[in-house]
Amino acid sequence: MSDEILFAEDTEEEVEWHGKWKVLIVDDEPEVHAVTKLALGDFVFQDKDLEFISAFDGEEAKKVFLEHDDIAVVLLDVVMETDDAGLKVADFIRNDADNHFTRIILRTGQPGQAPERDVIINYDINDYKSKTELTAQKLFTVVISALRSYRDIIVIEENRQGLEKIISASADLFSIHSLESFIEGIVQQLASLLGGTRDTAYLTSAVVGPKPIEQYNSSELYVFTGRGEYENKEGNRLEEVISGRELISCQQAYANKSMVYEDEYLVVYCDSKIKKGSLLYMSGLPRKLTATDKHLIEIFSQNVQIAFDNVLLNKDIEDTQKEVIERLADSLEENFGSENHTKRMIKICEVLGKAANLSKQDLKTLCLAVPLHDIGKIRISDRIMLKPGNLDNEEMIKVRNHAEIGYNLLRDSNRPLIKAAALIARDHHEYWNGKGYPRGKSGEGIHIFCRIASIADAFDAMRTKRSYKEAWPLEKVMEVIVAEKGQQFDPKMVELLQENIDEIEGIMQSLCGDS
Repeated sequence: MSDEILFAEDTEEEVEWHGKWKVLIVDDEPEVHAVTKLALGDFVFQDKDLEFISAFDGEEAKKVFLEHDDIAVVLLDVVMETDDAGLKVADFIRNDADNHFTRIILRTGQPGQAPERDVIINYDINDYKSKTELTAQKLFTVVISALRSYRDIIVIEENRQGLEKIISASADLFSIHSLESFIEGIVQQLASLLGGTRDTAYLTSAVVGPKPIEQYNSSELYVFTGRGEYENKEGNRLEEVISGRELISCQQAYANKSMVYEDEYLVVYCDSKIKKGSLLYMSGLPRKLTATDKHLIEIFSQNVQIAFDNVLLNKDIEDTQKEVIERLADSLEENFGSENHTKRMIKICEVLGKAANLSKQDLKTLCLAVPLHDIGKIRISDRIMLKPGNLDNEEMIKVRNHAEIGYNLLRDSNRPLIKAAALIARDHHEYWNGKGYPRGKSGEGIHIFCRIASIADAFDAMRTKRSYKEAWPLEKVMEVIVAEKGQQFDPKMVELLQENIDEIEGIMQSLCGDS
């Protein structure tokens, strides 16, 4: 990042906030509402004034808390429709609404009915005042103190949520999904340190969006992750989501490798040592930034891209590994007359794996490993594999041996992916009823990867045209598979195939036009 940082001129370090603090007045006397609003009418704290909400009994107050989750302070009368109505509201706020952020100031005109010591001990309130002692000046002081506490608690909570996202992502940081969580967590941390922002977008030239790779231009910026207005905008170009003066600022920051700061938004260039840098755009700033804020942003911009670059490097390695495996599988297809079989197997397994609620990591491993399910066939003559009609006993033994051959080729690896591939290569011919091969496993003793691969392989084999046979109609294929429910195939897998057959048929049509 260059030394040039572009800021709008300011000479004061005092924090300035934007927006309003919500204050709920709960009292059955309209005069109390009027007097409270009059006393606090010109109240301003950190550049934010007050927004008053009124409730005249306990039930109405409860409804307000279900509709608003950002009430900063509640001035709560104890005695309303019942002698303990206010105490019931306080209990509702903390326990039923699970709101531990709002500051509760209990006010009572009859202190003896709700002794202060008992109330403070038994209820999670923040202050207890008699109405007679709350002069305009004391009310001002109490509200200021409550708002300071509320502000600090909200900042702590946002920090906690940001740290939680980072910790959750750190367990599996080197995946694109986890990177999104990681970046989102760091951005949320930064936003909380600044007091919260309305909208945030992290934009990069790396190809990480949902569209086909050929639709991306490496010289342009795309949304990688976003909050607020930019949530669910991943893959959209910078010019599609930001316009006007803000777009010019983004282009300026990217071109000059700098930071551009205005009252309502900022744009930060995040430097990269191996790829083009990225941009962090934050709008709806709640206050003017101090020198400390600007320093934190600069540290963020210098370091966040390091995590991004590391994960993308790992992704390049993973993509290379995936391509090598798929090319090896493609070479088998060419020999045994099953064009696009690997691509269809991956897609079918992905559909069934999702339907079976595999974890994202397990689903990823399955889809990367399944192309090697028939790797053992490299030791079997294509004369046997492509022979029309029945095989003799010797030929059948050779065909069945391909499962163990594939397993033996892969089993010595310590890599989880290759271990999974070895397991699938060996056991995808096992039957649910224990009559399959090579080891006669049965039921859930067969790994779920193998049960998914088994039905996907059988479905594709019957449904597609090969060099030695014609494709079967879908109705006949499903008739055979349903007949083998609980025999050859896991009953649950058969049900998932039936439930998702439209999606799977769409895959078959796109990858096998003659089916």
